[in-house]
Amino acid sequence: MFKTIRSKVVYKNKWMSVREDDIARPSGEKGIYGVVDKPDCAVILAVDEGRIHLVQQYRYTVQQRCWEFPQGAWESNPDADHLALAKGELKEETGLKAESMIYLGQQYIAYGFLNQTCHIYYASQLSYVGNCLDVEEEDLITRSFELQEFEQMIIKGEIKDNVTIAAYGLAKLKKVV
Repeated sequence: MFKTIRSKVVYKNKWMSVREDDIARPSGEKGIYGVVDKPDCAVILAVDEGRIHLVQQYRYTVQQRCWEFPQGAWESNPDADHLALAKGELKEETGLKAESMIYLGQQYIAYGFLNQTCHIYYASQLSYVGNCLDVEEEDLITRSFELQEFEQMIIKGEIKDNVTIAAYGLAKLKKVV
């Protein structure tokens, strides 16, 4: 079993913290782990009448605009119920309300360094109620695509977000889409 000898936060902002843990491996060998702590997030596959809703925004880390499923976390309320989070993120980013929200499961995004859990929901029976973007999302746009067009965007590499692709793969395997 790995043992944490010492843990120290080396960076923190309102979205995440980074800590460095001194550890002892089961063999007794010493080492370090860098861990990014972030609250759980939700990703939403919003599908209605054969169309899937995506959002696009500028992603600073890769210096480009990217299409992806609506997704996010509530840093101000990290212990929020993940269904409430999913409903909130769907409305915030797309302006949509879903009459049906089916929980598909959870996945880790990058558990080699990040402890965030992503809760996956399938939303249907959609109606537009108006969005309410955060200041960080001021450039966000939303659009729906035919499912076949969306799949082609993945195949062609136009969608590169691993959360979007993994969530869609899970939904396909569970035969929800």
